Amino acid sequence: MFDEDFSTDRFRVSAGDGFKLADHDPAWAESGDFVELRGKELKKKAKRAVKARVEDLSEIQRRLYADDRFAVLIIFQAMDAAGKDGTIRHVMSGINPQGCQVFSFKQPSKEELDHNYLWRYNKGLPERGRIGIFNRSYYEEVLVLRVHPEYVAGQPLPPQKIDESFWQARYEDINAFERHLLRNGTEIIKFFLNVSKEEQKNRFLARLDNPDKNWKFSEGDIAERAHWNAYMDAFEKAITATASARAPWYVIPADHKWVMRALVSQIITERLQALDLHYPKPAIGDAAELAKAREKLLAEDG
Repeated sequence: MFDEDFSTDRFRVSAGDGFKLADHDPAWAESGDFVELRGKELKKKAKRAVKARVEDLSEIQRRLYADDRFAVLIIFQAMDAAGKDGTIRHVMSGINPQGCQVFSFKQPSKEELDHNYLWRYNKGLPERGRIGIFNRSYYEEVLVLRVHPEYVAGQPLPPQKIDESFWQARYEDINAFERHLLRNGTEIIKFFLNVSKEEQKNRFLARLDNPDKNWKFSEGDIAERAHWNAYMDAFEKAITATASARAPWYVIPADHKWVMRALVSQIITERLQALDLHYPKPAIGDAAELAKAREKLLAEDG
């Protein structure tokens, strides 16, 4: 598992046709061909994989910055308690903070509502040479709002029906937005951390039982669980409508945190390696200037 010949293709959704969320097991790591790895042994192997990928990512990020042709946008979408924060923290732990930025999008402000719904996300996009992480993203506009269409009614939009054509138009907007980013050098890596309803319940209970984690729990978490099926339907529709060869989704089993982190770290590493990043080579004139600078330094007294 997570060896050099391990393929992450099973988690990749690059065409929406035929995609069914029910085909993706949130507890994948203890089923099928990995049934022999359980409990502590599974966690140990996954942790070793994350550590190795963290070292790889640190080097790749330096080349990304020096190469300065590409930006990387990593999107995390999930239900509450799926492990977005922990995954970001562990997988990106070796990245130079100057080369990485994380945005967590909450309820929009009045200024943001007075612009088109992609405006606030556009402001947070990474520049060339940097990795940008969206902890939730513009996909909330077709997830939370689809489950709660009353939120759309509260936005200052022209009169229109909030029907299927409304959501299809938003999918079209998102696809066009991502095509624009890709054409201009921003690579997009999209993750749906697929946690089961039962595992979410266990993690909520753990937060309630641990005083140090009580702050992470809110009554709204329980209220949203009542809409679980509606959220799963919204995720399935969004992934189906926005998966493409250049901007695929990765549906990651999230019931085992370290397995999830290992898969995410491997996928990010693979995608960045595919960019074929290089440190710039000095031009002939630059090389001559470097040689002169070296001579001056060596000629200094003492």
